[in-house]
Amino acid sequence: GKSALESLAVTCICVTDAKDMKYRLGFLLQKSDSCDYSSSQGKKEKVSSSQRVSQEEVRKWADSLENLIHHDRGLAAFRAFLKSEYSEENIEFWVSCEDYKKTKSPAKLSPKARKIYDEFISVQATKEVNLDSCTREKTSHNMLEPTLSCFDEAQRKIFTLMEKDSYRRFLKSPYYLDLVSPPGAGCGPENCKRSHTHTLDCNSNIISQCA
Repeated sequence: GKSALESLAVTCICVTDAKDMKYRLGFLLQKSDSCDYSSSQGKKEKVSSSQRVSQEEVRKWADSLENLIHHDRGLAAFRAFLKSEYSEENIEFWVSCEDYKKTKSPAKLSPKARKIYDEFISVQATKEVNLDSCTREKTSHNMLEPTLSCFDEAQRKIFTLMEKDSYRRFLKSPYYLDLVSPPGAGCGPENCKRSHTHTLDCNSNIISQCA
């Protein structure tokens, strides 16, 4: 009888230890993952803090669309704004054209040009940009013998379209105003309220990431 009780007790202890070990192992793994995540987040924070934009730079974005989209942080803010308006295909096309013009290998010109054409310009394009028929036809003709400048006219038309339309709305949106008037800066009640909400959202995101 005594040996049976001892055996049962030992079994219970083993099971408890096993469960405890499993729990600890799971906790450690989870902690390890969260540490890795925190570490990577920390690295991202360091990168973003080192790339922090000065107020002077942000104000230059209001001078021209060119200033805005030739700055990494400005481009990211403008892309986020266009995404909110469901018109991000315009900036994606512009970025693709910029990347295309940096192509060094002649052998890569044709496949890269075809990919851009199929994605943004053709009738079946998944992200068709708004081009007039003349520009579309000329670009289509350029596909016969693609060169580094074959998208120049189409890219210029889309740039002008963004400059006259979405860029002006961007400058009046929180995507820009929250950067040019950060929390603590002198502002009206409405701007302060928006900045305060923006700060709360950021804090909430940080808390949720750290949790």
